[in-house]
Amino acid sequence: MKYPAFFLLLLLGGCEKLSSPLPAQQFTHVAKGSYAAALSDDARFAAVSSVQDGVALWDLQTNALKYQWRHQDAADNLVFSLAISHDNSHVLTADQHTYALWNTENGKNIGYWQLDEATVRDIAVSDNGAHLLIGKSNGGVQHITLASGRRLEFLGHTERINSVAMSPNGRYALTGGNDYKAYLWDTQSAQIIYSFSHPSRVTKVALDPQGRYAFTADSQDLAQIWDIKTGKLISKLQFSARQQVFSAVTFSPDGKTLATGAPTRKLALWDVQTGAELQRWQVSVRPDSRPPSAVVHAVAFLGDNQLISESSSGIAEVWDIKHDDK
Repeated sequence: MKYPAFFLLLLLGGCEKLSSPLPAQQFTHVAKGSYAAALSDDARFAAVSSVQDGVALWDLQTNALKYQWRHQDAADNLVFSLAISHDNSHVLTADQHTYALWNTENGKNIGYWQLDEATVRDIAVSDNGAHLLIGKSNGGVQHITLASGRRLEFLGHTERINSVAMSPNGRYALTGGNDYKAYLWDTQSAQIIYSFSHPSRVTKVALDPQGRYAFTADSQDLAQIWDIKTGKLISKLQFSARQQVFSAVTFSPDGKTLATGAPTRKLALWDVQTGAELQRWQVSVRPDSRPPSAVVHAVAFLGDNQLISESSSGIAEVWDIKHDDK
């Protein structure tokens, strides 16, 4: 999801000064920084959007550039939102008014689509690129099934959408908006399964790909983990900051931990059941960055013992997880 420069500047005053361990590895993907990035759930691929390179798909196993894509022939790339399907087969990219689907096997474009009545706010894509989810500025969320051309419009929100997530099979969507609500809903019927209320704008949502948990966070100090099967609250993330905004969220494959990134360089690991912070890091900044900060665009688990992050500094970094030996 996008975090423009002016928003970043507003947050700098609240940046925490962390004593951060150094990354185990670093890979520069964009020399002058990125607009947006996405990491695949298994940390195989990184999709990175930048002014000079368009959208670049990197194979993280070899750190090799696989494909470069652009929405248009214009010199400046304006893609601000990226999503990779859980099965790694497709990448969905979006600028304010258009979105495009790409095949990761051959690099080919599957299609371009345009929004006329609103702007794109956030996106998600299912396995095989079969279903697309588009969150919009007018409060609507569009679920598209490519094979049939079916378009379902979810109208449960009353204000603009900030974040969307979708189950790997495309059947369930989690959406959050400025109406202080997050909804888990059925994409076949548009029926709301659970409603999660917040005291301020919902700015980030995430779904566990294995169907166990949902994450919702607002613009102030409430971030919650929910049991998808029951709709009951499991935990609230425990942090002391009066305002904590999340720009990246992912659940560990074993369901025990949650990794988050923030627009303030902060990367953190949390206990799902208690909400306790287990570990924290600071992503690197570009040497010429003034003021010196970076947005964590994406984070993924790299096996059981490491995380990988992709930030607006254009750098992918690998971080060691310290396990409690008790």
